[in-house]
Amino acid sequence: MDIQLKETSSYAREADIDLSWEEIASDFEQAIKQFSKRVKLPGFRPGKVPRKILMKQFQPAIEADFVEKSVNTYYLKALQEKEIIPINMGSVSDVHFHHGKHFKFKVAFEIEPEVTIPKMKRKSLKVEKTNYITDDEDIDMAIDEMRHGHAEVQTVEDGAQLDDYVICDLQEIDTSGVPIIGKKLETRYIKLGQIPFDGDNQKKLEGIKPGEKTQVSVPVDEKGSTSTFELSVQNVERQILPEVDEDFIKMADPEAENVADYRGRIKDRLGKAYDQRSEKAFDEQLTDAMINHVNPEFPPSMAESYLGHMVEDVMKNNPAATDKEKIKEIYQPVAERNLKWYLIRNTIIKNEEYEITKEDVQADIDQRKEANPKEAKELEKYFKKPSNRSRLEDDLMEKKVLAYLKNFTKIKEVKVNTKDLRKQSEGNVQS
Repeated sequence: MDIQLKETSSYAREADIDLSWEEIASDFEQAIKQFSKRVKLPGFRPGKVPRKILMKQFQPAIEADFVEKSVNTYYLKALQEKEIIPINMGSVSDVHFHHGKHFKFKVAFEIEPEVTIPKMKRKSLKVEKTNYITDDEDIDMAIDEMRHGHAEVQTVEDGAQLDDYVICDLQEIDTSGVPIIGKKLETRYIKLGQIPFDGDNQKKLEGIKPGEKTQVSVPVDEKGSTSTFELSVQNVERQILPEVDEDFIKMADPEAENVADYRGRIKDRLGKAYDQRSEKAFDEQLTDAMINHVNPEFPPSMAESYLGHMVEDVMKNNPAATDKEKIKEIYQPVAERNLKWYLIRNTIIKNEEYEITKEDVQADIDQRKEANPKEAKELEKYFKKPSNRSRLEDDLMEKKVLAYLKNFTKIKEVKVNTKDLRKQSEGNVQS
């Protein structure tokens, strides 16, 4: 078998495969026998038609059948001989079969490209790292969230107030006040003061009692169109938040000694949470910087396959998402970005000869168990599953690659006050 390989890009290959008659003669004879079993000729049983008669009457059909069934077989043998692993099916062209002479054809296919990483210098990559500065309001908000989690719910008879929950039915009505059939929402929980039950709707609901009715205007689409609903109150409930005293602290955080210690422990937890947020954002920026530095080519078939899996996951997890083409459009940049990082990451692992051993994985699991003694049994059970251990192994490799890149990164520290994040969040809600 004569195999001529041609590189048309970093990932595209063409293979010209030429087989002599001596190499394919026995396979062609076998093809004649298989064809004979399917032929029905008067005076002959299936499979017993003489070769000479078969070739005289059916040679073009036999040759076409042989070519169709043999191309893939010889293509795979050529790949094995050249130790090539394609990432797509391959496109066959220029097929030439001449009985008694040779069998030639061409296959265009794609492989995972070898990425060349430019020489890395000490400050090849420039990345910002955010340091979040928390304040007392963050602590207050965290405590309020805990208080809401342990709130006592009371039924209110003397009228709804701000932040009360109104259990109600909502019946859409037309401009004359007549109910629209099929447009009733039963037993809905709404919070007084929360969008869309703020502003004018809030004023109408303040003081409302079980059994009473009022009309509210509610948005019904993304464009901001509104409809009028008759709101019928079933019940009004109010959350009574516990006081932040010793009893509450014992319930919320048994290890806290007093209120001051409790607030300090919350501050530490918030700091760790923001540190994790900062590290995650930094890692993403670091990989983005490396992608821009290398900007590797990627095979279209590889990108299409990866994007297809992403779209399937989105549609599986979101039954309401039905516009497949729109989802592809949204996720295509993400797929291409992730694929570039995958190629760069694999190249670094290969160049630096990185590996994660079973001992590395177990050491990380043991460290997690020591840090969370109460969850040690659950962690042990979780990581007994091979797929979970495999994900952990991949995470450890990712950390190793990122640590390597940090050697060539100029990091700019940026301070961000969490109060500015709150203002930004409030602005987004209002808009």
